[in-house]
Amino acid sequence: MSPTLRASVYVSAPAPFLGPDGKPLGQWSAISSALIYSEHEAVLVDTAITEAQNVALADWIEQTVPTKRLAYIYITHGHADHWLGIGYLKKRFPGVKAVATKGTIDHMREQIQPELWNSTYGVRFPGQIDTNFVLAEPLPPNGEFTLEGHVLQAVEVGHSDTHDSTILWVPSIKLAVCGDVVYGDVHQQLRYAKTKAQRDEWIQAIEKVEALGPETVVPGHKKAGEVDGTWNLQASKEYIRAFEECFSKAKDATEMYELMMGSERFSTRFNPSVLKYSYLEKTTRFTSLKLEKADLALKVTTIGKLTYVAFEGRLEEVADEVDHYL
Repeated sequence: MSPTLRASVYVSAPAPFLGPDGKPLGQWSAISSALIYSEHEAVLVDTAITEAQNVALADWIEQTVPTKRLAYIYITHGHADHWLGIGYLKKRFPGVKAVATKGTIDHMREQIQPELWNSTYGVRFPGQIDTNFVLAEPLPPNGEFTLEGHVLQAVEVGHSDTHDSTILWVPSIKLAVCGDVVYGDVHQQLRYAKTKAQRDEWIQAIEKVEALGPETVVPGHKKAGEVDGTWNLQASKEYIRAFEECFSKAKDATEMYELMMGSERFSTRFNPSVLKYSYLEKTTRFTSLKLEKADLALKVTTIGKLTYVAFEGRLEEVADEVDHYL
């Protein structure tokens, strides 16, 4: 009989970040990392962003499983804030193997293309990130790997707050580590779910997780101290539906903010600036692009699956809308 699995969750504290002008812009939402372990080995799911955060994460791993070998790091999706610690952790835990699906790895490569990097994470966290990037290695086509006899399954769920999202499913303990498919008491990032179709797909992604019958659900962004309950699934769906309803009513970003924050369901969520920015992504920015459509200096860049337009000193994803506005 295989040894029983256990799991613990670490939450990297919110990190201040800068805007393109070098001035403080806000707090990056706290990121969760799950540690799944058995008698002799452990698996980490997702890392943090900055070098300081990843040092603290590694310290926590050593304190939590001091006698066990970290065998794998699984990355749930390609957004760089969930995998930038791979390089440091591989130095700290020699022999650990970082793994992900092909879709996630392709997205990881997109994130570090110089033009995109230098307008996003490179300016948000100057001097705080290890830029000797280390990517994950691909899992086999069935998405499975094992931890001391227990099967761990990468489940591809489609579009959530980004494309090619996955969760890690651990059937023996009914644990779903969900990355950014599911959020805790933190405002959800809808800037990359720009259309109703994409937001509907995010709800469908959550329902794929529900269909597995999890008993523990770890969100990708959460407050420290939150219990990883299955209610996070329903709460994440409710947030998307409420956003859709409020977006159809709001005349501007301020009204959108007030409509969402006026609900007791969302008033305690961390980082409400994400909410206002998600609204602006769909209105003000695209209006600006439309007004500038004759500007031959407007720069359009395609990186991987996505299309970006230079806007206010940074590259912004416009995805399907680029053909409509340019």
